[in-house]
Amino acid sequence: MSFVINQDISIGPALKALRLQNNLSQEDVSVRLQVMGFSMMSREIISQIERGRHNIRVSVLLALKEIYNATFDDIFSDVSLRPENGE
Repeated sequence: MSFVINQDISIGPALKALRLQNNLSQEDVSVRLQVMGFSMMSREIISQIERGRHNIRVSVLLALKEIYNATFDDIFSDVSLRPENGE
């Protein structure tokens, strides 16, 4: 049996939970990302990512993984596979 991932998933809620677990504000995360070289990462963009309204670049995802000291399992905790035929 093969599996598919729903293409309309959002990892925003997991990223928000990780941010809160680390006692960081969206502004804190924005500043840390800017220090890491992501100059366009504003607090508003962090908010949009967490609400699923802004697609996240892989490079930013890797930076957030480092900032949050998280694993990919933590980040993708809400992502589930479903059988390709819908069973």
